[in-house]
Amino acid sequence: MRTLIASVALALLSTLAHAGNAACDAKAAEKKLAGAAKTSFLKKCEKDAGASSPSAVCLNKAAEKKLAGAAKNSFVKKCEKDAAAAPQ
Repeated sequence: MRTLIASVALALLSTLAHAGNAACDAKAAEKKLAGAAKTSFLKKCEKDAGASSPSAVCLNKAAEKKLAGAAKNSFVKKCEKDAAAAPQ
């Protein structure tokens, strides 16, 4: 069961990271970066984007509360729902 949860979480995070790539690539192109500068920029941009996504924030909160299993899933689901409903 834990393997399944870990796999789902990893798939979700990799999907979010991929979505962040397009935005980061656009920013790098806007800045006309190339080579090592572009690689460094993309790495930092993707890290920042992943850390601030609602899913990542909710997973971190669940880890801080030391939740596991169904309690963790329920908490993350509610947290993401609340984050989506919050005015931006």
